[in-house]
Amino acid sequence: MASAAEQLASNINFSTFAKAKDLKQRILFTLGALLIYRLGTFIPLPGINTQALNDLFQQNQSGILGMFDMFAGGAVGRMAIFALNIMPYISAAIIMQLLVAVSPVLSQLRKEGGERGRKQINQYTRYGTVFLATLQAWGISIGLEGAGEIVTDPGLYFRFSAVITLVGGVMFLMWIGEQVTARGIGNGISLIIFAGIVAELPSALVNTLELGRQGALSTWLILAVLVIAIAVIVIIVYVERAQRRLVVQYPRRQQGNKVTGGESSHLPLKINTAGVIPPIFASSLLLLPMTVANFSTGQGPGWLNFISSLLGRGQPLYISFYIALIVFFAFFYTAIVFNPSDTADNLKRQGGFIPGIRPGEKTAEYIDYVLTRITCVGAAYLAAVCILPEILMSYAAIPFYFGGTSLLIVVNVTMDTVSQVQSHLLAHQYEGLIKKSNLRGRKR
Repeated sequence: MASAAEQLASNINFSTFAKAKDLKQRILFTLGALLIYRLGTFIPLPGINTQALNDLFQQNQSGILGMFDMFAGGAVGRMAIFALNIMPYISAAIIMQLLVAVSPVLSQLRKEGGERGRKQINQYTRYGTVFLATLQAWGISIGLEGAGEIVTDPGLYFRFSAVITLVGGVMFLMWIGEQVTARGIGNGISLIIFAGIVAELPSALVNTLELGRQGALSTWLILAVLVIAIAVIVIIVYVERAQRRLVVQYPRRQQGNKVTGGESSHLPLKINTAGVIPPIFASSLLLLPMTVANFSTGQGPGWLNFISSLLGRGQPLYISFYIALIVFFAFFYTAIVFNPSDTADNLKRQGGFIPGIRPGEKTAEYIDYVLTRITCVGAAYLAAVCILPEILMSYAAIPFYFGGTSLLIVVNVTMDTVSQVQSHLLAHQYEGLIKKSNLRGRKR
C-alpha cells in the first residue's frame, strides 16, 4: 500500500503549483540570480583584446581550458569577470572536507560545535576560496601577458586589476549561490555550474550540426552521438536513483502499560556516493600537461611535450589513466564523505541495529564491506559513462558539452532540483490538509 506521502505526490498537479506562492517566489528568485550570473559571463576583464583572446582560445580549447570554459558557461573563452566561476569555492570545500577527515581539531569542531562549528568551517572554506582564487587569478594575468597581444597594456596595474576583478567575481558568485540555497530552490552552487553548461549547450549543438552540413561529420555519426547521449542520460538517472538499503531494526520498549518502538527502517547507501567529483578531478589532472604544452607552443621541455603526446585525448594511455583515476577518486572521496564508524555509533546511540549484526564495531565493518562492494559498481558506472563519450569526442571532435561529466552534472542537478520542488509541493499540501482539519474541528 502506498504511503501518505506517495499518495500526495501522485495528486500533485499544476493547480497545486499555482497555489504554492512561496514556491513560486523561490523559483523566481532563483531564475533572477541565474540571469545575473549569465550577464556577468559576457563582461570582459578591462584591458583585454577580445579578438586576440578568441584566436588563442580556439587553438587551446581541447585542453583543460575547454573543460573550465564548459563549467564557466563560456566565460573563460571571453575572459569575463566570472571566468573563474565557482570552481575555487568547490576546490576549497573539497580541501576542507579532507582536512576535517584528517585533523582531530576540525573533526571535533564539526561533531561537537553544532551550528557554531558548522559556520566556523564554512568561514574557513571562504578564506580558502579567496586564497585559491587569488593564486589562480594571478596565474591567469601572467599567462595572458605572456600569450601575445591579448593584454593591451601589460604591467603591474593590469595584474592587480585582473586579480581584484576575478576574485571579486568568485566571491560574488559564492554569495549568489548561498542566497539561492537559502532563499531559492535547489543547491545554488550546483545550479550555477548547471546554468553555465545548459546555456552553452544550444550553441554546441548548432556547431555540431554545422559540421554535419559542411561534411566534416557524417549524418549517421551525429545521430549516433545523440542516441548515445540519450542512452547515457537514462543510465545516469537509473544509477543515481539506485540505493542499497540496509534494514535497521529498533527494539521494543515498554513504559508502564505502553509499548513503544519495534519498528524497522532502512539505511540507504547510494551506488554513486562520490557524485561527479571523480571525473572532474581525473580530467583536470590528465588535461593539465597537454594545456601547458599547448601554451608553450612546443618550446617547453622535451619531457613535457613527450608526456602530452602520450596523454593526448583518445590515446590508449590517456584512457587507461582516466579510468584508473576515476576509480581511485571514487573510492577516495567516498571514504572522505561517508564514515561507517560514525554511522554505526549513531545507530547504537539511537538503539538501532542491523539484524544479524552486532552493534558497534561489527556494524561498522559490515557497512564498510557493503559500501566497498557498491562503490566498485559506482566506479565502473562512472568510468563507463565518461569513457564512451570521451572516445567519441576524440574520434569526431564532438564538443565537451556532450561529455559524460557534463551530462552527469546536468542530470544530477536536475533531479535534485525537481526533488526539492516536489518536497515544497508536498509541504504545501500538508499545510492545506492541516488547515482543513482545523476548520472542521472548529465547526464541530
